[in-house]
Amino acid sequence: MTEDDSSAGVTLALAQIEVEPGAVEANRKRATDAVARAADRGADLVALPEIFNVGYFAFDLYHRQAEPLGGETLSRIADAAAEHDVAVLAGSIVEDLAATSGVETPAAEGLANTSVFFDRAGERRAVYRKRHLFGYDSAEAELLVPGERTATAEFEGFTVGMTTCYDLRFPEQYRELTDAGATLVLVPSAWPYPRVEHWQTLSRARAIENQCYVATINGAGEFDDATLLGRSTAYDPWGTPLASCDDDAAIVTAEIDPERVDAVREEFPALRDRRV
Repeated sequence: MTEDDSSAGVTLALAQIEVEPGAVEANRKRATDAVARAADRGADLVALPEIFNVGYFAFDLYHRQAEPLGGETLSRIADAAAEHDVAVLAGSIVEDLAATSGVETPAAEGLANTSVFFDRAGERRAVYRKRHLFGYDSAEAELLVPGERTATAEFEGFTVGMTTCYDLRFPEQYRELTDAGATLVLVPSAWPYPRVEHWQTLSRARAIENQCYVATINGAGEFDDATLLGRSTAYDPWGTPLASCDDDAAIVTAEIDPERVDAVREEFPALRDRRV
């Protein structure tokens, strides 16, 4: 663990779990076990990768394995949050929009790439559906309905923004989150080789330009035509990496402090100098 220079704050854990294509039950267990291990290490907030239950590149299973927000995967994550007294960002699942009830959806039917933020009691506090769908050599844009809303949740002094993977390439979305008050942005992902430089540079840039914490949570593992590059990383508001890992399964922890965001923005008030 690498710590910033704050004396108090939140222990953030990035759960870079192995994601086995199509092994939904095994992947669920890896996720809940990671929540438990992170809690044992003192985590206050645990974040999981993109489509951690089915596997992002298992496109042929999306329809068969899609679940509503009240389905088995998210119910288990909510229970794990409550059991271990930690907040959890359930990185994302393939959501069956027609089966979801009680929550506004971007379409009456279809599938979405959906992340949910649970508080320490396991209560759902925010829902985010991936806005930018990847079209380059990917079936995602054909299979999924894009999200339309900015999503934030309040947690222990932070306003937590939610984005997903390919969103990193669209800086206007992060500026929108900054305008909504975000001081920490979580980015569950399934980022593959060979685009290591893009993964690191884009994430760091989003932290620098918005003067907030940005934490990227990738998966580990191999698919038929892709290998996830891992390297989950927490960046501080200067864009300095606080903690990271390689491409193997790991739990990355970092100490983060909302007062650090205020201090950086006061010391170097670039956001006040915007002219749009």
